[in-house]
Order: sequence, then structure tokens, then C-alpha cells
Amino acid sequence: MSLGNFDSSGGQPMAEINTTPLVDVMLVLLVIFIITAPLLTHAIKLDLPQADASRATETVDTITLSIDPAGGLYWNNEPVADLDTLSLRLAEAALATPKPDLHLRAHNLTPYERIAQVMSAAQRAGMNSIGFVTNPASGINQPAANSAPGDADAIPAGGGASH
Repeated sequence: MSLGNFDSSGGQPMAEINTTPLVDVMLVLLVIFIITAPLLTHAIKLDLPQADASRATETVDTITLSIDPAGGLYWNNEPVADLDTLSLRLAEAALATPKPDLHLRAHNLTPYERIAQVMSAAQRAGMNSIGFVTNPASGINQPAANSAPGDADAIPAGGGASH
């Protein structure tokens, strides 16, 4: 049995391969991969809380740690001499039950190295909950109209916490 046209005059086999079924299968596979690929990349491992206990939540103290542009440290608005003193205070705070939350406020001109040193000291001390305090998005880097030139670099007293 030869492959060819229905024309019995030539008797030659047809040398062309019908690629339509191959293209159909490839398009179906492409659609399947396009649909399933995003599902595979967004797998997030979560440790969900257990609902077997219904205790009242305890209030947790908050420590506000501020870093000015020069790298100066402030523990609840009180100056801290150096990183070693900060490490000792963090270790004392980590012993409290329940552990306090640490809110880190850094000026936008503070070198990242200093922020990393403070975060490392907090982690070594056993502080598990570190939040970053930021200003709202409106008015970023825009000093107030009546402020003095040095006031734009000051760390504002307010701001929202972002955990």
C-alpha cells in the first residue's frame, strides 16, 4: 500500500509528511504549560497557627530603635553609646517574657551597613520580631514649607509600622 494522492495515474508515493497533527499536539502542550507554569512558581510554605488554644493575647512592649544618618543609635529616643551597649540592652530585652517587638526606624540616608549591623545584633540577642517603621508614601523627601534646613534630615517622631 503506497501513500500518495488518489490519482492512480502516477503511482509514485507521496514524499510530504502531514504536519497538522504534530502542530495540534504541540499547541495543546504549549497551552497546558502556559497554564500550569505559574502555579508551580508561586508555592509558598506557610506555618499556619494552631487553633486549639483560646488564650487572651498578651500586650507586648515595643522598643523603638532609631538610626540617624550618621549612624547614631537611639533606644526609645535615648542615645546609645555604641553597638556593644546596644547588644547588651537587646540581650536584656530578649530575656523578658513575652519578648518585646523591635521597631527599627532608620533615616533614608543611613548606610545599609549600619542597619545590617543593628539587625545582626538584634538577631544574636534573640529578638525574633523586628519591624521597620516608615513614613507614608505621600510627601516623600519633601520638607515642610516652614521647616528649617536641618529639619528635613531629622527623623520624624511619627510614622507607620510595617511588619
